[in-house]
Amino acid sequence: MDRCALIVTAPKDGVSSEEPPKAPSDPIQRWSDLDYLARLNDYVHRHTFYGGEAFPVWTAGQPGHTNVATWCGCPVTLDMQTGWHEPILTGVEWTLNDIRLDKQHHWYRFQIEMLQRATELSRGKAVVSVGAFGGCGDTLAALRGSERLSMDVVERPELARQTELYLMEMWIELYEEFYAIVSSAGQGVTCAYPLWSEGRYYFTQCDFSGMISTEMFAKLFLPAIERQLEYLDCAVHHLDGVDAFRHVGLLCELPRLRAIQVLPGAGKPSAAHYMDVLKEVQSHGKSLHLRIPPEDVELALRELSARGVLIQTSCKTEQEARSLLTDVRKWSHD
Repeated sequence: MDRCALIVTAPKDGVSSEEPPKAPSDPIQRWSDLDYLARLNDYVHRHTFYGGEAFPVWTAGQPGHTNVATWCGCPVTLDMQTGWHEPILTGVEWTLNDIRLDKQHHWYRFQIEMLQRATELSRGKAVVSVGAFGGCGDTLAALRGSERLSMDVVERPELARQTELYLMEMWIELYEEFYAIVSSAGQGVTCAYPLWSEGRYYFTQCDFSGMISTEMFAKLFLPAIERQLEYLDCAVHHLDGVDAFRHVGLLCELPRLRAIQVLPGAGKPSAAHYMDVLKEVQSHGKSLHLRIPPEDVELALRELSARGVLIQTSCKTEQEARSLLTDVRKWSHD
């Protein structure tokens, strides 16, 4: 193309004024009422301008109720914006036998019903997200608690490594079920990060990696990520938090990893202000996924090769979004 890849959204011009559907007052209903979620997705899709590589995504949100940790028994508390887990592996020791997936769990049954309904509602209109239902390190951190897991990686590292591989086989089994539902519409798939794929796509991650050394990350968690990459057709690694940036070199050595999403974290400037990290990724021949505000797009493209860069942003108006699409053609260079 004559520009970087760009996902840009904005409020759509020329749409009749209407209020969004009213959310249920109860948090559990807010995340599980499929009639409300269908109305909400329809409203968002009709009122959004999708520019560049953007496309409508059907999503129920992912505050934690549709998550491997939940389906393995972690109690989940939901509010109107997010959710959080209570760990269940609270003893000094644990074994793999203490972790069991419950496909009769009501939140697992909801996930299946939600994907089935979303797939039917989205035919010819949107791509269904399989969500964000867990990943390397973070599922175990939810089951165990981050503080306990921080001790485990020092005191019982082999158990942590084996558990990660066990959980990844569980994750693959689940993804295959969800992929079979979503892909049946013949419209490709997506996940919590709205990139399109005709095959098995998801993001790899290990947010817990920001708490450990690169050597420990390589020994204990990278084997599970490599197994995930072996299974998926394509993946982007979600590098979350400046403390995880130390692992960029190691991640870039993974041959099946196509791209890295650099996300500095809450309270930090956007990824466009960490140019040394971004250039290191490009120097290894990997692509970049950047979620940055529109005012940082020129800065990013001035410093980076536009080849292999996908920028995700949103504008206040459709005209601003269309202007940005024109501008990135001027700012993009090899």
